[in-house]
Amino acid sequence: MDAQKLKHRRQLRRRRHVRRQIVGTPERPRLTVFRSSKHIYAQLIDDLEGVTLAAASSRATEAKTDKVYGGNIKAAEVIGMKIAEAAKAKGITKVAFDRGHYRYHGRVKALADAARKGGLQF
Repeated sequence: MDAQKLKHRRQLRRRRHVRRQIVGTPERPRLTVFRSSKHIYAQLIDDLEGVTLAAASSRATEAKTDKVYGGNIKAAEVIGMKIAEAAKAKGITKVAFDRGHYRYHGRVKALADAARKGGLQF
């Protein structure tokens, strides 16, 4: 099997393993993280309704004004604070953290810590 296909299959298996236990509700939405090599994205998702309640990314115009490269820990901290602010504006204080298939370190951990610092409870 092609190495890229094998890598993708492993990522899907890890993602399903994590998401099997996490369900976002209106009271406690799922905070999901996606990271690429250049940017990081975070969303609050209500799985029961199938809607995104809030989102923040390093590609958004608000994040670009901070002049932070999107693929590092500083950007992840900024996005963590922004998603916490967006959640507070919607009246959300508790979330279920969904790291996807990513390990909990580096940018993913920085985003989670900044969201906690911003007032979200995991």
